[in-house]
Amino acid sequence: MDPQETPARPSHQKISIVVPVLNEAGAVESLAREIADAFSGRDHEIIFVDDASADDTAARLGALQGELGQLRVIRHRRNAGQSRAIRTAVLAARGEVIVTLDGDGQNDPADAPRLVDILMAAPAKVAMVGGERRQRRDSASKRWASYWANGIRMRLLNDGAADTGCGLKVFSRSAFLELPYFDHMHRYLPALFLRDDHGIVFEEVNHRSRTTGTSKYNNINRLASAIFDLAGVLWLRARARKPGEVVETPYS
Repeated sequence: MDPQETPARPSHQKISIVVPVLNEAGAVESLAREIADAFSGRDHEIIFVDDASADDTAARLGALQGELGQLRVIRHRRNAGQSRAIRTAVLAARGEVIVTLDGDGQNDPADAPRLVDILMAAPAKVAMVGGERRQRRDSASKRWASYWANGIRMRLLNDGAADTGCGLKVFSRSAFLELPYFDHMHRYLPALFLRDDHGIVFEEVNHRSRTTGTSKYNNINRLASAIFDLAGVLWLRARARKPGEVVETPYS
């Protein structure tokens, strides 16, 4: 980032907090309240996307809407995955500033406003502020797998993201919607934003232990999809053709 470059964002923008959930009935109520508390006094909406949960996740969220007027609940009839749930919410969002949080409660909503402030103060070229979990509250095997996966991915993509799996991210809605969509794209947002010549920033965030539910991923299925997805992102990056400065010639 050029330190001489001045911010070019409006001083006030609506914030849309996006939470994809699947069978997280035990976490969603407290998480929604925490998000509302964190953004109290700011113009915001909270969008939970229930990705066809088999438990009463949707019912608990629906009952909470009477308490939290800014809460919106969208439900997929068929399970479509985390990336599709995020995209569904972003398409429905009314804010230009998007915040994503995992639905298991391990991301701390109290960190989110700080990341929003960093994005708002950054030059317009910066499209994303990504959280980095320095103190992971996961099992040793999961931390080990993530360490190696992040190292390989970062070396091949050169995206500077030491923890691309962190669900807490803040980004520009319009920039996100210009990215190529594919399943699992949420794991590759830094590389995809860089591919489109956007700037990215990383900030340390808190990470909490899971207290309810179970992880939707394991090391085996994560590895299988990561190999396939990484090859696809490398292909997308190689096929990008950049026009340089784009100038419209006035009619005379």
